[in-house]
Amino acid sequence: MRLGDIANADAQEFGKPLDGIRILAAEQMQALPYATQLLARLGAEVVKVEHPVHGESGRGSTPAMTDPDGRSVGATYLRNNLGKRSLGIDLKTAEGRDLFLALVLRFDVVAENFKAGTMGRLGLGYDVIAEHNPRAIYVSLSGFGDGYADAAESPYRDWPAYASIVEAMSGIYEWKAGPDRPPVANPVGALGDISSALFATIGILAALRHRDNTGLGQYVDVAMFDAVIAMTDVVANFWSLGVRPEPGKELQIILDGFRTSDGYVVVQIVREHQFGKLADLIGHPEWKNDPRFATRAGWAPSLEEVIRPAMEAWTKTRTKLEATHALTAVGIAAGPSNSAADVIADPHVAIRNMLVEMPRTDTASDGSPLEPVLIPGNPVKLSKMAEGPETRVPWVGEHTETVLREELGLSDGDLAELRAGGVIA
Repeated sequence: MRLGDIANADAQEFGKPLDGIRILAAEQMQALPYATQLLARLGAEVVKVEHPVHGESGRGSTPAMTDPDGRSVGATYLRNNLGKRSLGIDLKTAEGRDLFLALVLRFDVVAENFKAGTMGRLGLGYDVIAEHNPRAIYVSLSGFGDGYADAAESPYRDWPAYASIVEAMSGIYEWKAGPDRPPVANPVGALGDISSALFATIGILAALRHRDNTGLGQYVDVAMFDAVIAMTDVVANFWSLGVRPEPGKELQIILDGFRTSDGYVVVQIVREHQFGKLADLIGHPEWKNDPRFATRAGWAPSLEEVIRPAMEAWTKTRTKLEATHALTAVGIAAGPSNSAADVIADPHVAIRNMLVEMPRTDTASDGSPLEPVLIPGNPVKLSKMAEGPETRVPWVGEHTETVLREELGLSDGDLAELRAGGVIA
């Protein structure tokens, strides 16, 4: 799907479910920007507040491209900011704070994902925002929460956090690798960021519904650590049920990758009748009468010495896609372990519009055009909502003057004064 394209065009007559909802987001990196991008795709108007000169920290990530003014635009920023406007304000100045507070009256949701306490120190915490606009929904997304309602503060409240930190603390790394091997950080990308974003989105939608009923805004406090604890629910739950990383106490399923002629196929077998189907498929029907495999308890102890050699004797004569087709045809859950190139070429991904192409504004060293930036599409498909059109990410402060004129009625002289003072750029 390209910028400007529309899918499910017949649904345009219905508009989008969040049309009219306005979000003022002092955001950076991925957790909150992913949430607000999703809300923008559902119809919300998002004004992104960032530093007027260098923008938010996600712009400094790598790999990167350059914008029309030659400034770096990093991958984290590129994949989380479609459909937004950029307002460049220095919130550390008194004038910048005043501009932000004046804008609060014009927005339904005020959101931030700085380190806990930062907005309070700037004079822009929940109490201040609520005083200025009691209908505003204030969203704080931080590593360990900002102390919602009368809850006690987390002992980690002042720690900085990226996705990998809260993922490690959730127990999922050790659950997968064991205590004797170094953990593989970020094994599935930004799980900590995107899970937090999804829970923030749910919180925003619930708070909007509550405001419909009461007329009052409220504080939505999302901790990344909480979000990953919820996403990695198996860690504590399985431990409580006796699963341990030691012989005889392993998880009693087959969940592994098996080598094929061009990579790996991942297979999950959780019931005895599925194991019987596997035995027939790969030419070992005798396993169905083997007392070692009478129950799932015998699978893990025999996986490496018996099951894997037999399985891979079968899979190695097939591609990962061929193996997947054969396994799924008999009712066994399986899928190819894909490379990036496989995902980009996947027909499902194309049919579901799950990659958006954003043309690059820079060129190769020889002046030739570069391939477009690929950004994940909207996974929320609604029958009565057209998908798109997407608009590119904004450049630093691209919409500053427009927003301040439209929302606050500032004149050319007012804007010139703010520029001269370094409040805007």
